[in-house]
Amino acid sequence: MNDLTLVRDHTVYSCVMGSRAFGLATEASDTDVRGVYLAPTPLFWRFEKPPTHVEGPRDEEFSWELERFCELALRANPNILECLHSPLVERVTPVGEELLSLRGAFLSRRAHVTFTRYAAGQHGRLLADVRNHGAPRWKHAMHLLRLLGSCRDLLRTGRLEIDAGADRERLLAVRRGELGWAEVDSWMSRLTGEAEAALAGSPLPAEPDHARVEDFLTRARRSSAAVAL
Repeated sequence: MNDLTLVRDHTVYSCVMGSRAFGLATEASDTDVRGVYLAPTPLFWRFEKPPTHVEGPRDEEFSWELERFCELALRANPNILECLHSPLVERVTPVGEELLSLRGAFLSRRAHVTFTRYAAGQHGRLLADVRNHGAPRWKHAMHLLRLLGSCRDLLRTGRLEIDAGADRERLLAVRRGELGWAEVDSWMSRLTGEAEAALAGSPLPAEPDHARVEDFLTRARRSSAAVAL
């Protein structure tokens, strides 16, 4: 079974991500598809294991095997957690429905570390652009602001919202380069500080619910094995 066949025949959940999911799309925006596939259990009985991720078959499409996806979500990987909250679902099977029902089990205060660490790396790249070219990549600045706002609100409410919401027009102005870098950088600093302030009183648990996720994954593997037998 080749890698693309795994995506074609065994996807349990797929969605559109990026600007379209965030409410920030323009006519030029790509359609970024992200998915999760459940590799048939017998494939793990071989020396050569199934891939943990697959690119394609469509342009801008990337999928993870269910176990890898769950591992990354438990670590509060920002991109993975946001996949579980896309409003633009393309495909969902009963296994995918159960995965979505576990969205809350993946959320924890770990998100503060992972989101802000990711944001710091992106901010460093933007600063390098300013030093080298006089201006940042405004599209990347827009997406970083949205991520920081999402992190702050997650820590405040315990819910992950990926839509730009009330900040949409101002964020699109950033993308068009209509706000100066000093103003944008100040906004980023404010959001980072607000996220830090929200951490102590956050309703999120300290750790995700590993047991619930592991139980789900084990049952999915067993069901897959039973079908093969």
